[in-house]
Amino acid sequence: MRILLVSDLHYALPQLDWVVRSAPSFDLVVLAGDHLDVSSPVSLDAQSVVLLRYFSLMRPATSLVVASGNHDLTGPDQHGERAALWLAECRRAGVSTDSESLAIGDTLITICPWWDGPAGRAALELQLAADAARRPARWVWIYHWPPLGSPTCWTGKREYGDADLAAWIAKYQPELVLCGHVHEPPFKPAGAWADRMGATWVFNAGKQIGPVPAHIVIDLAAGTASWHSMMGEEALALEAESAPLRSVF
Repeated sequence: MRILLVSDLHYALPQLDWVVRSAPSFDLVVLAGDHLDVSSPVSLDAQSVVLLRYFSLMRPATSLVVASGNHDLTGPDQHGERAALWLAECRRAGVSTDSESLAIGDTLITICPWWDGPAGRAALELQLAADAARRPARWVWIYHWPPLGSPTCWTGKREYGDADLAAWIAKYQPELVLCGHVHEPPFKPAGAWADRMGATWVFNAGKQIGPVPAHIVIDLAAGTASWHSMMGEEALALEAESAPLRSVF
C-alpha cells in the first residue's frame, strides 16, 4: 500500500489541486486536518462547500481519509463541544472521516477527531480501545496534533505537542501515527518529519507555501517513508529502530 500524507492545507486551492492530480498514484490519501482556514476572508460555510467538492474529486481515484483539525470546528455537537460538523457530508461521497475506522487489507486505520472537551476525549478513548481489541497486522492512526516529547512537535522554540496522544501511543503502540498541526518541525533544527516512539512511527509533513504541499509518501510494501518539500527529499526505512540523523541543517 502506498500512502500520501498531507495536512494543514488551510484552504490553499493550488495545493488541493495538486492533491487531486496526485491521488491516483496512491492507494490511500490522508488529509490530517486543518482543511479550513479561520483567517481567510472566505466564510467557513463557503470554504466547506468547496472542500467537499475537492474531496469528491479525490475519492473516485483512491481511498481517502479526512480527519479534523482545530481550524475545522464549525459548531457545537450534542455535548455542546465544538466539532467539525461539516465533515459528516464526506460520508455521502464514500470518504472516511472523524470517529470512523477503515480496514484496507491487513491494515486498520483509526480516524481520530479533533476533540474539544471531556466528552470528545472519552469517545476517542473508547474508539481506540475498541480498535485495539480487533487490531490486525498493522494499525494506523490519523491524529491532527503530534505527540508531546517528539521532535515532530518542535516549533523551533518549544515543544508544542499533545500529552494525551503521547500516553495513548505508549499504551497501544500502533505502527504508524500520521499527524500535522505544528507547521514548523521538518524545517527547524532539532525538529523532524519522522520520529520513532517505541514501536510507533510518527510522521508530520509540516506546512509550506507554494502550489505543492509538503508531503510524506509511505510505501508499506517497500518498507519506506520519504518526505518531500522545497528543502528536497529525505527518506528512511520503516524497519529502522530510529529516524536517521538529518543532514539538511
